Amino acid sequence: MQKNRNFISMKIYLTYIALWACFAFGSLQAQSFGDPFIEEGVLSMEELIKQAEGKKKLDCKVTGTVVSVCQKKGCWIELTRPDEGSMRVTFKDYAIFMPKDISGRTIVLDGYAFTKETPVETLRHYAEDAGMSKEEIAKIKKGKKELAFEAKGVIVK
Repeated sequence: MQKNRNFISMKIYLTYIALWACFAFGSLQAQSFGDPFIEEGVLSMEELIKQAEGKKKLDCKVTGTVVSVCQKKGCWIELTRPDEGSMRVTFKDYAIFMPKDISGRTIVLDGYAFTKETPVETLRHYAEDAGMSKEEIAKIKKGKKELAFEAKGVIVK
């Protein structure tokens, strides 16, 4: 009888450990959002910057590291750039919302890069979405010409 109890207790314990591992490590698996795509011909951020220079639009796939996420809805993210600052990523037709806790994760995007002039009002809106203080937001006084990306598909690694 004691052997049966120990065996049952061990099975329950092992089941608990297995469920915990699935929960704990399941979030580390790749997740896809938006249109599915194949990870072929993916550019690094450095390659993207070089290839996009002087072009209005560059259809491509790019990989990078998430530096920030819209904390209101997950409706935009920013990727680190090797030269300076970050590149804002928005989503086609406002159809993708990213998890708010993916800062530091590597992602692959499918869409297009473009250069745009972002007005002060929009920069302040993004700063508010990012959770910046009113004082920090008030310091934004001029627009910014920047490389941006519109994604139709995303893989979070």
